[in-house]
Amino acid sequence: MNSTPAHADNIWTYWSVNSSTAGNPGTAVGDLSGVTVTYSGQFQSVDIGYPSWDPTTTFTTSPPPPAGGIIHMQGGSDLAESITFSAPVVNPLIAIWSLGQSTDPASFNFNSSEPFTIIAGGPGAEYGGSSITQSGNNVLGAEGNGVVQFIGTYSEIDFTTPGFEDWYGFTVGEAEAPPVPEPETFMLFGLGMAALPLLRCK
Repeated sequence: MNSTPAHADNIWTYWSVNSSTAGNPGTAVGDLSGVTVTYSGQFQSVDIGYPSWDPTTTFTTSPPPPAGGIIHMQGGSDLAESITFSAPVVNPLIAIWSLGQSTDPASFNFNSSEPFTIIAGGPGAEYGGSSITQSGNNVLGAEGNGVVQFIGTYSEIDFTTPGFEDWYGFTVGEAEAPPVPEPETFMLFGLGMAALPLLRCK
């Protein structure tokens, strides 16, 4: 497991209770810094203010805010589930909370065309547990917590959650893009490039 966050800061989805309809399947809608995120699949509710997403070492140094909410799931079916973005997202994140129990393990089963890595994991503040783990295209948990980062640019992520467990959930994020260089940085870079021919002449 790579425990180094992709960037110093991440941005996370703020889910809308009013724009979401729970069911099997249901639809949840949220905002990821101007990108509309839509989840279609089995879920019980959109919960706001819980969990704490603590400790930060489990959910990266910039974890999801409790005010952003969580998709509260139970799984237990082979229903096709998806997360879609209104604009492509580079290397999206999924933070997973309380996946499975010691007696009821659960999983997110992703497609082989959706490569990912676990970038953080560990116990959660509410129920303890340990890190989520990876087996092939699947994320497994027996009271597992952590953050998965997908590799590439995505308009949609597809998966199933076939293992039933009473209460687990997820939210979606994106690693914050590196800052755009200041104009002075571009000027210094240009001066450096202009000096290269002079060095060759010597």
